[in-house]
Amino acid sequence: MIAADRIEEAAYGAMFRAAIEIPADYETGLRDIAKSEEGDLSAFVIEAMLENYDAAREDRRAMCADTGVPRYFVKMGNEARVEGGFIELERRLRLATARATHDVPLRPNRVHPLSRRDNNNNVGLNAPEVDWSFEPGADWIDITTVHKGGLFGSDYRMLFPADGIDGIKRFFLDTLIAFGKRGLACQPAIVGVGLGGSKDVCMALGKQAACLRVVGDRNPDPNLAKLEDELKALGNDIGMGAMGFVGSSMVIDCHIEAGDCHTGGMPISMHTFCLASRRATARIHADGWIENRTDPNWFTPYMRRETVEWRATEKV
Repeated sequence: MIAADRIEEAAYGAMFRAAIEIPADYETGLRDIAKSEEGDLSAFVIEAMLENYDAAREDRRAMCADTGVPRYFVKMGNEARVEGGFIELERRLRLATARATHDVPLRPNRVHPLSRRDNNNNVGLNAPEVDWSFEPGADWIDITTVHKGGLFGSDYRMLFPADGIDGIKRFFLDTLIAFGKRGLACQPAIVGVGLGGSKDVCMALGKQAACLRVVGDRNPDPNLAKLEDELKALGNDIGMGAMGFVGSSMVIDCHIEAGDCHTGGMPISMHTFCLASRRATARIHADGWIENRTDPNWFTPYMRRETVEWRATEKV
């Protein structure tokens, strides 16, 4: 049985690492895109961010003053057992968030929407959010924390089947250009696209695609993988670079996650992670050992429901 104290320790450590240590895949992607950036201001911004990353690691302080709204993605092994159960697990996640807010420190961004009451610890009404997933045949728990900006960088549109691939590309370009012109995102960014599902699922898939897949990863569906490459190339060919300045470095990578949707529509959402791509994962093994990494490995075949048993021809 996994002790509750180990859960809190793992979540607390992940909060620290997400705020301070840029994931290696994103940093490599940023350094690669910097080599081809010819826009003066855009290149200057990228170089300044790389220097900030180095300073954050050396000084052990947050890489960006705005640490967004920290949240969790928890993957439970089907055989995992937790001291105190799921209620205690979530309580420990909230405790870890409050402690990390004080100790890192993280900016206490969470306030009540009407009263604007701030508990000064990023914990409150439905905060931090916890998304759940499960994994068959495993006895561990993966805790991933993501510090994503909570104001801008997201959009949604209901397309229709006749819009097709061209409609998807138009939405993608319209949104990126609007973000760049209006300062609604921090580029270069990992861009996540949710395609299909119901509206709420579409939005969730897009955010998870942006925050929980590593640079260079491709969707196992070859058609979606091809579209990921095409959208990335389009995004870097609109004349905008870092922070919307003239350049060619809007998109570090593009990830698409899809879900079956209503026959009459094709919902699509888009989310941008920011220059400070803040994510970290801790796996708590059954014996209490904590294993740290930066690849959440969230989208397993089971997560995509590729391996859930059913018979397509069976009448229900």
